[in-house]
Amino acid sequence: MDTVGRMDTAPSGLAALLLLNLLSGWSMGLTILPHPAVVEKADDDSVMLECRFRLDSADIGPLDIEWSRAPPDPTASQIIIIDYSGDRIYDTRLESMKGRVHFSSPDPKNGDASINITRLRPSDSGKYQCKVKKAPGLQLGDTKLEVLVKPSTPTCYVDGSHEVGKDATLKCLSEGTPPITYIWTKQGSLKSLPPTATADIILGTLKMKNASQDYSGEYKCVAKNRVGRSECVVRFSVSYPSNNAGKIAGAIIGVLLALLLIALIIWCILRRRKKKSYEKEQPYEIREDVPPPKSRVSSARSYTVDSQRSSLGSMSPSNMEPYKSNYDRLATEDLERPPAHSPNLTPSYKENGHGTDDRSQGYTSMSIV
Repeated sequence: MDTVGRMDTAPSGLAALLLLNLLSGWSMGLTILPHPAVVEKADDDSVMLECRFRLDSADIGPLDIEWSRAPPDPTASQIIIIDYSGDRIYDTRLESMKGRVHFSSPDPKNGDASINITRLRPSDSGKYQCKVKKAPGLQLGDTKLEVLVKPSTPTCYVDGSHEVGKDATLKCLSEGTPPITYIWTKQGSLKSLPPTATADIILGTLKMKNASQDYSGEYKCVAKNRVGRSECVVRFSVSYPSNNAGKIAGAIIGVLLALLLIALIIWCILRRRKKKSYEKEQPYEIREDVPPPKSRVSSARSYTVDSQRSSLGSMSPSNMEPYKSNYDRLATEDLERPPAHSPNLTPSYKENGHGTDDRSQGYTSMSIV
């Protein structure tokens, strides 16, 4: 029975060996050589997607090479970006990649179907497929391209107090494809960080507690990811606190003076408006029944006549006659003489009919020269 069993298994083992040899011979006809499965590049760089192949004498059909990219929608068909057929290269028909993709070799039939993509963009990320066909052989090679954005120039600044004994935080911010790590160093001969400093490589912060003047200096932050790095430098100066009491008092005094000046201006404006309003309500009144003031000449005449009248009134009727002629003469001269611009009033003493002057009688006459 053992002999019969060995005889039954022999034909099956021989058939498996023949089948293996057949498959091995077919696979050796057209082979795509090993290449990176994932490629990472920074934006605006260039990349070469490898696709090298080896032909066999059994492959007698025409050579066709086709590069395509998987669409965002998995159910859609592949997007052809460049191909080679009938000893001719057909440039990309994809609008976003025109002028940026071409074969690395001027003659891909020599075994190099690799392509170059220049001026990379984040939108170029995706899965690319190289298909080489030469009947009866057919092989496919996939490559995943990741276009990363390298870190932008970071923004460095100090958040917190610059005074001795206070806490401060140095911050560093950059944009790019995550993850981005941040490394802080102190410039100068001693590049080690202060003993109380704590750095966060993910958030990009450098916290320093109870800062002293020894903490002063320039600090450099380096932001980096898988495709690039950028850096910035910030100056941190620690000093003793200044006396702010004088500054606060000066500010308060300045505010009070400004308020006082504003109040004074408002008071002047209101007073002026009130005065104008009062003048409009109380106009000046001109009375027509008040006679104009007398001139100096009229006053002099009135004085002479009144004096004579007063003297005459004090005399008896027996003494009236000597003065009547004198009064009439003065009145006549006053009417006949033209008025002078600047009358000169001087007292005149005349003798009366009794041989005595007027002064003895208490009579004074004023003559107009």
